[in-house]
Amino acid sequence: MHPDAVAALIDAHLRTVRDYPSPGILFRDVTPVYADGPTFAAVVDAFATHQWGQVDAVLGIEARGFGIAAAMAYARGVGMVSVRKAGKLPGLLLSESYALEYGEATLEVQPDALPPGSRVVILDDLLATGGTLAATVRLAERAGWIVGGLGVVIALDGLPGREALPDHEVFALSTYPAS
Repeated sequence: MHPDAVAALIDAHLRTVRDYPSPGILFRDVTPVYADGPTFAAVVDAFATHQWGQVDAVLGIEARGFGIAAAMAYARGVGMVSVRKAGKLPGLLLSESYALEYGEATLEVQPDALPPGSRVVILDDLLATGGTLAATVRLAERAGWIVGGLGVVIALDGLPGREALPDHEVFALSTYPAS
């Protein structure tokens, strides 16, 4: 499907919620995008067919990144690794704390999930300030994995997301103003 058609499907289903999770935030909710079968399929196909090069696994960021990462991993015939909020994974862990546009959070990954040198693609629903993706890139690199690409369903213009990831191009299926 043409990229403009995928973006149009996302546009038709994306929900915007004002003042969530706190006053002044314009929350872009991809839940309706994922809930519509043809739109979800178009999103997954767009990620799965993108020219990432070799991909050994897909990292999905909790929680809205899990669905698209698992689906892309299945489509590409590779593994999927969950990047979770602190306290959700057992065993040996790497942790990264980062600032959100409305708070602070910590992500964790199991570094023994993949062998060092594995080439990974990181997927999430949204790029805003870049904190979540940048923390996940740091986790992947600390685990010894090679970050082969970053993908998001939507990127917000007017926020420093891409600037927070100076060494990585972000493949975004659709773009929206931050406010």
